[in-house]
Amino acid sequence: MITYNPKDWFKLIIQFHKSDTMRILFPTMFILGLFTALTCYITKHYWADYHPTLTIFHQIAGFVISMVLVFRINTAYDRWWEGRKLWGTLVNDSRTLAMKMAVLIPENMEQKRKDAYVLISNFPFILKEHLRGNTDPADLLESASFEQAKMKSWDHQPNYLVMQLSKFCRTLSEEQEKEQNDYRVLTESMFHLNDICGACERIRSTPIPYSYSMFIKKIIFLYIITMPLAFGVSIGYWSIPMVMIIFYAFASLELLSEEIEDPFGTDSNDLPTDEIAVRIRHTTYEILMRHEA
Repeated sequence: MITYNPKDWFKLIIQFHKSDTMRILFPTMFILGLFTALTCYITKHYWADYHPTLTIFHQIAGFVISMVLVFRINTAYDRWWEGRKLWGTLVNDSRTLAMKMAVLIPENMEQKRKDAYVLISNFPFILKEHLRGNTDPADLLESASFEQAKMKSWDHQPNYLVMQLSKFCRTLSEEQEKEQNDYRVLTESMFHLNDICGACERIRSTPIPYSYSMFIKKIIFLYIITMPLAFGVSIGYWSIPMVMIIFYAFASLELLSEEIEDPFGTDSNDLPTDEIAVRIRHTTYEILMRHEA
């Protein structure tokens, strides 16, 4: 995810990031500008007496397309924001689970505290790679309760970690002989991680319907490709920058919507799941292992 200062207008206007849609769309904009110039030349020299009244149609159609694109970008942003809320919940649930573990596990049981730290802090790293389709996550910690080699044999790796957490809680309960209610509450907090995983999978596995996405692309194409015919006669060569700018605006909204509707990848505008995972590991260490420092 790109970090920036939203108040620095001038820098944002003149800066071209590698993910800027201007870089992606510029070749198509250039070709469209040439097509518009050719259309203007033909209408000016060969169809000088041809004066179609298509501008009103394009004005109405432009308003309709704008409304469709507003719905499209809002739908995509809702998915992005829901993903951010889920990872925010993961931060809070991880802290809560680590605090409960820190209270229930005596400070002299350093290995048990380390096992809890490894299991909790590994989950966000496994989850983010699982959502990206990567079955070989990096930066994982090893402990007696977690072996990466065994996890690789699982198709759904977050389930493996939650299973190990469940086994760890059961073993801890048997060894410490605490009140069962304490460990029941601990188990409830642990399975919240599984709920977050399922909600993230729902976002990732349910894209915008294919027919709807194709309709938007086709209607933008038809609208833009007919603009030179409508405005070339009335405003001449001034239609070249106008067509290019309108295409840039409409196509950019569609490209941005496509990028943020799956917010768990590695694109520039996706969620900063790598940074969140590191933050969870740091806070989990502070809660469970600080006494060793």
